Amino acid sequence: MVITSRENELVKQYCKISSQKKYREHTGLFCLEGVRLVCDAIKSGVVPEKILITEKCLQKYHDELGNLLKTHDMIMISDAVAQKMASVEHTQGVFALVKMLDKTLDIDTIRKGGQFLCLCQLQDPGNLGTIIRTAEAFGINGMILHQTCDLYSPKVVRSTMGSLFRMPFMVCPDLISFTKELQQNRVKTFATVVNPKANSLVNCDFSGASVLYIGNEGNGLPEQIVAACDFPVTIRMKGNAESLNAAVAAQICMWEMTKEG
Repeated sequence: MVITSRENELVKQYCKISSQKKYREHTGLFCLEGVRLVCDAIKSGVVPEKILITEKCLQKYHDELGNLLKTHDMIMISDAVAQKMASVEHTQGVFALVKMLDKTLDIDTIRKGGQFLCLCQLQDPGNLGTIIRTAEAFGINGMILHQTCDLYSPKVVRSTMGSLFRMPFMVCPDLISFTKELQQNRVKTFATVVNPKANSLVNCDFSGASVLYIGNEGNGLPEQIVAACDFPVTIRMKGNAESLNAAVAAQICMWEMTKEG
């Protein structure tokens, strides 16, 4: 059987989950679209609840999808239905519904050592996704999210390029209390600021257990968060730019945190 109606209940549910944060939270599901994302999810141990795919996609990407999908049921859909479900202009024609990921990071893991990133009030999905992807590339051990944009929005999921499935993370509602708890467990906390009097990033010691905080794209970190951290740090710049894009700043910070020697 092939789903050909754009009004099919499963199709409407997928579209609602894709477009509405509240419905994602209500169902505990989020959406994947595209060959690479679906394959990366399955390779990373994520078990899809549903996989919907067009005949064209199955034929074109048989080598990539064939072995992975042998053990998963697939629901065939028409090209017209795929266009309704798509969140990108040129869809490849494969979609999946998966359960929201376990929040695998906790304070016991952090205090044992490693370099972690805390994202505070980031609102741009592209920035969040890019940072998650870069964090995996640099070997960051986990991420703390406080009042960020929705981790499971299609744009965030897409821009992580699969890193979302492998990066340990936790959602932290009370960052002040959590920061104090980190310090009680001898975890060093670093707040990024635009302040020439702050410690230079390149001179900071990120050995042991360390958490570096990145703030909102326009306003940076709230003053109370900066005050709660052990060390204010800044990226020294020689040009006339006042600040950097949040994702770019995070990438520079992660490089310094994890570089060898």
